[in-house]
Amino acid sequence: MSLVRDLRVALSFLSRLSPARTETPEVMARSLRAYPLAGLVIGLAATVPVWLGLLHGRPLPQGIAVVILSAVLTRGLHWDGLMDLADAWGSGARGERFFAIMKDSRVGAFGVLGCVAAFATQSALLAEVLAENAFGVAVFGFVLGRFAAVALAWRGKALARPGLGALALSGATPGALWFAGLCTLAAGLVLCPAPALFAGIALAAVCTAGLYALARVQGALNGDFLGAAIILSETALWLGYCLTT
Repeated sequence: MSLVRDLRVALSFLSRLSPARTETPEVMARSLRAYPLAGLVIGLAATVPVWLGLLHGRPLPQGIAVVILSAVLTRGLHWDGLMDLADAWGSGARGERFFAIMKDSRVGAFGVLGCVAAFATQSALLAEVLAENAFGVAVFGFVLGRFAAVALAWRGKALARPGLGALALSGATPGALWFAGLCTLAAGLVLCPAPALFAGIALAAVCTAGLYALARVQGALNGDFLGAAIILSETALWLGYCLTT
């Protein structure tokens, strides 16, 4: 299967940027290696309006616009995962009760708080990034976020829980991890200053390790964990930039 097809499948699953089609589980699993490339496309689509002058001179509204547009482009998929995980974690439940809360379509207080906190933090950090015209850094956050999902899927493959997330985890081979990692590193070296790149990667690694530790405690890992890894690692990259500039 070509990389172009993998990218198309990844985009159709992770965003609105490619028409949704019915694919076999094997095809869906193989597309995991293209997640960082899908993040690059999503990041470009979310930031180009600002780069072209939308809300020029108003970095905070620009940051808010990028976060909102990215959520629209991804159908809120990763934000939903973050909220579900926040609700389940905040409840203090364990095992099957933890996942029952996560699966509940109703959003609780911890889900709302988690979403609001992440949205506000991303908007504020992006405002700082965009105020310095660091559009490459803004874009690269979306790449690193999707790589974090690949890394967590690979590390937690043995904890796979049935569902859409299990498709991604089944594709988390060492080859997919290496390919996604090389794509991410190459994009980072082009788009991001070295201090911010390595600080962001380190912070994203901490977030991803924390999610893996939580999955081990709960005995399983699903797609909501991957969605949370994406949002948290996007935030980590932009925080890394702000801490090193």
